[in-house]
Amino acid sequence: MTARRDVPVDGELRDRILDALRELLDARTFDSISVAEIIAAAGVARASFYFYFASKQAALAELVRQAVGQGHAAAEPWVSGSADPREALRQGIDAGAGLWLANAGVLRAIVESWGSDPQLRALWLAQMETFTQATLARIGLFEERLPGVDLPALAASLTWLGERLYYLAASGVAPFDDRKVLVDTLLHLWTRALAET
Repeated sequence: MTARRDVPVDGELRDRILDALRELLDARTFDSISVAEIIAAAGVARASFYFYFASKQAALAELVRQAVGQGHAAAEPWVSGSADPREALRQGIDAGAGLWLANAGVLRAIVESWGSDPQLRALWLAQMETFTQATLARIGLFEERLPGVDLPALAASLTWLGERLYYLAASGVAPFDDRKVLVDTLLHLWTRALAET
């Protein structure tokens, strides 16, 4: 027996809600978007929204988790040390730039909202910590090149530096709106900080 065409299959409504929020975020700020607008854009019932998400913050959180997962995949060659370190770092930074541009509305929303919303603050700090820990694991492999350096602080600084410059790029702020400038600048800063040049 086949499913009726007008009855969504499992997860379809959830995806429609997330897609609607993503599209709204491409044009508007997160705080200006209401649950009612997300529901209307998704073409779902209010009960359907609240079946999947407790709030619009919960829906944003899911979009952020998806983007961060893509970010970890992009960074994997450098983190694992499976390729030439400088080239893997460049590719990871460039993939990060592409990720931020492809998810600009979502990632701008979390950066602009986490400071004033406890749920989003906890989410973003936890997500950023995953990048800090991955960076720390990688730079710990050549700790001898960085005598006297507080490696956790260095890893956190590089992670947050990347977040800020990617955010500026996703917001169209020069000179970081030029992807080559963004990638070259981050590569230079990371390699100098890590004594890889």
